[in-house]
Amino acid sequence: MATRASIDVDDLNRALDVRDLAGRLQLLAERFPGRAAFSTSLGQEDQVITDVIWRLDLPIRIFTLDTGRLFDETYALIDATEEKYGKRMDVYFPDTGEVEALVSRKGMHSFRNSVPDRKECCDIRKVHPLRRALRDVDVWITGLRREQSANRQTMQVVEWDEGYQLFKSNPLIDWTAGQMLEHLATHGVPDNPLHRRGFISIGCAPCTRAIAPGEDPRAGRWWWETSKKECGLHR
Repeated sequence: MATRASIDVDDLNRALDVRDLAGRLQLLAERFPGRAAFSTSLGQEDQVITDVIWRLDLPIRIFTLDTGRLFDETYALIDATEEKYGKRMDVYFPDTGEVEALVSRKGMHSFRNSVPDRKECCDIRKVHPLRRALRDVDVWITGLRREQSANRQTMQVVEWDEGYQLFKSNPLIDWTAGQMLEHLATHGVPDNPLHRRGFISIGCAPCTRAIAPGEDPRAGRWWWETSKKECGLHR
């Protein structure tokens, strides 16, 4: 599997290298008919991709993960986005029993106790629902960009994800923040008002703060940690 995947990844990256975002998404839809899915967290990158998929009516399923602890502004953005395009995204929730067991054992804010405790919360609220969302999917599309963090500097447009056993495509990986903002403005794409209040990378409300000018874009996520600031979705 790994050898075949490596060959396919090289082929896909060559095919996608000279294409714009729409061309990249169209090619992925063609190569993986009925088995391409895009996960959105409603960030600005994800809103760009949602705009292209829905505006061009590409056959790519869009889904999001509701951890139960999102900002009110994020929920309002889901409504605004669906209203603009006249479409619905699939919403996946964590397993009620898993959440209840975690809170019963460790309390409502165990994620602040340690990095392992925080990752346990992320696993229950994000990773486990993601695995359900990726069933019957061959290519998982994300809004990752190299500029977002040091961890993402070496990522390619297409990679083989060993953990999920599927292709993972990052069609915005080589985009700049300026390109992203220009696209949002040009196409009138709704975005989260929290961005204009210093919240650059937006996740769960208890785990996200605004950042100061000059701080790393991911500095507002789990700011009490010195870890690599990943939730486990992108291993």
